[in-house]
Amino acid sequence: MPSTSRRASAVVGSAGGHRGGLTLGLGALGVVFGDIGTSPLYAMQAVFSIGQHSVEPTRDDVLGVISMVLWSITIVVSFKYVALAMRADNEGEGGILALVALLRDRLAGRPRALGAVLLLGMIGAALFYGDSVITPAISVMSAVEGIGVVDPRLESLVLPVSVVILTVLFLVQRWGTEAVGRVFGPVMTVWFVTLAALGLPHVLRAPEILQSVSPTYALAFVAGHPWQAFLAMGAVVLTITGAEALYADMGHFGARAIRSAWWVAVFPALAINYLGQGALILVDPQAAASPFFSLAPTWARLPLVVLATVATVIASQAVISGAFSVSRQAVRLGMLPRLTVRHTSREEGGQIYVPVVNWSLFAGVLVLVAAFQSSERLATAYGLAVTGTLLLTSALFLLLAHTVWRVAVWKLVVFVAVVGTLELVFLAANLTKVVSGGWLPLVIAVVVVTMMTTWRAGAAVLREQERELGGPLDLFVAILRDGRVARVPGVAIYPHPNSTTTPLALRSNVDFNQVVHEHVVLVRIVNENVPHVRHVDRVTVEDIGHDGVGIVAVSIRVGFTDSQDVPRGLALAFGQHPLLPFDLDSAHYFLSVTTIHAAPWSLRTWRTRLFIWMAHNAADRTEVFHLPPERTVLMGAHIDL
Repeated sequence: MPSTSRRASAVVGSAGGHRGGLTLGLGALGVVFGDIGTSPLYAMQAVFSIGQHSVEPTRDDVLGVISMVLWSITIVVSFKYVALAMRADNEGEGGILALVALLRDRLAGRPRALGAVLLLGMIGAALFYGDSVITPAISVMSAVEGIGVVDPRLESLVLPVSVVILTVLFLVQRWGTEAVGRVFGPVMTVWFVTLAALGLPHVLRAPEILQSVSPTYALAFVAGHPWQAFLAMGAVVLTITGAEALYADMGHFGARAIRSAWWVAVFPALAINYLGQGALILVDPQAAASPFFSLAPTWARLPLVVLATVATVIASQAVISGAFSVSRQAVRLGMLPRLTVRHTSREEGGQIYVPVVNWSLFAGVLVLVAAFQSSERLATAYGLAVTGTLLLTSALFLLLAHTVWRVAVWKLVVFVAVVGTLELVFLAANLTKVVSGGWLPLVIAVVVVTMMTTWRAGAAVLREQERELGGPLDLFVAILRDGRVARVPGVAIYPHPNSTTTPLALRSNVDFNQVVHEHVVLVRIVNENVPHVRHVDRVTVEDIGHDGVGIVAVSIRVGFTDSQDVPRGLALAFGQHPLLPFDLDSAHYFLSVTTIHAAPWSLRTWRTRLFIWMAHNAADRTEVFHLPPERTVLMGAHIDL
């Protein structure tokens, strides 16, 4: 399939600056692979402890399970994501919402198809939020539970220690990951070396486990025990958790660095460790109760618990940061109201902190820890979020390949037969766990999708009413041209989404004060389907009156990783364009504010009230646009929905 990575080299350069490929690969190890790299902690344990239909630790069943694990990783991660999906980038950025952005322009003239793509993107983002809640809980708990293997008397400490670690993790988010990120790569390098070192001795002790490399053992397991194999697939999917991160974090490190790290370090280490766990169970079936920590000799288990805890914190950090990025992309795509976004690095635009997302995730994580109380029980809720995201990414990728790349149909059929069939089996197997915990990501997804669809529908209605209140801009310009409104000295800047309607703040200023400033600047933020817009391409200026009426429209183009800093954007144009000869520091900003209430005389739906609640809790645009508070005036109108 063709590649759209036109800026791959540029992305690598921006992510790493003068750093070489080795440094980028090391960084990718620390951020991209934290989730999938810690899956060995709990995946195999889940396979052999799935209730009354658990897999028996017999020779044939163990070989079959390990074969299923190895080929699942190969097909889904190596083939689908590393070889194919990472070719579909939006100017270097990846992830399910990047796929939505790539398809949005192509389907602009097909509203039904566009609506379906946006809905798939919403569901995918919603499932990612579910993943972002479950991953910190299951990862940290699975690591801390290792102290119970070291000394069963310490099991009572698992919950309080997990809560303390998770609390610290979410508290430090406000300072960003820049400082911590410097040690992510080296720590995860030690982790992957440890994975291989733990598994290799057991493989050498029971080399027959190498037979599981053949897919025939997976097929034989399915043929001999179809129901058990089907249920086991619901736990095997845990071995590919974090696969979406390979794609979503592509913009930070570049496809080449991620692919190199995967083939050189991550894939071999995971394969050796899973083979080692299988070999251990062949020799000692009792080890199936906790196969990962049983790989280590007794003296090394406590240090291993410490290392595993650090690795799971890194994995949790990666998914939390991913939730911040997804939230900002969702806002830019019109799926969520404005959120307060704080940049935590002056050099890296992608390092952000979103307070409301951070504390919402923290509350959800604490609820999960209290409700499930063990990683084994929580694993039943994990797989559904993962499989749902996998299938949605595949669906959007296929649509992109068909509508944009014009890939041959037979290639798409092969993809569906190989990847789609496997992912459908994963989903079906996890649907059997809905009652025992799989309902959790579904509930989270339903809540988030409801909020997103409500916001999009309500925002469309609100924009229409605001356009009616403001009226056409050309009629307002005609009034100014006729001299019917007094002009006063000064510069007034009105952030406004278009140049065809009159800003409510401008209309209100005329209605109440009967004056208009000598210089009026309408500022429009244009969200582009790219991660970054260069400064030389960011600002365009247009004379609205065309005859010295004094109204100028400025469009500031931003990518979904750029800040919506209005003064900084205007600074690129002020003093450099003949229509903007005045000083920006003396300008005043007028924000159009719409006060929304449910009409008391009509029966409104609960979705209307939900939209009003979301609008009231949206981020202050003074902060979003980085406007100076001392020179910002709020004016607008009251609207009943």
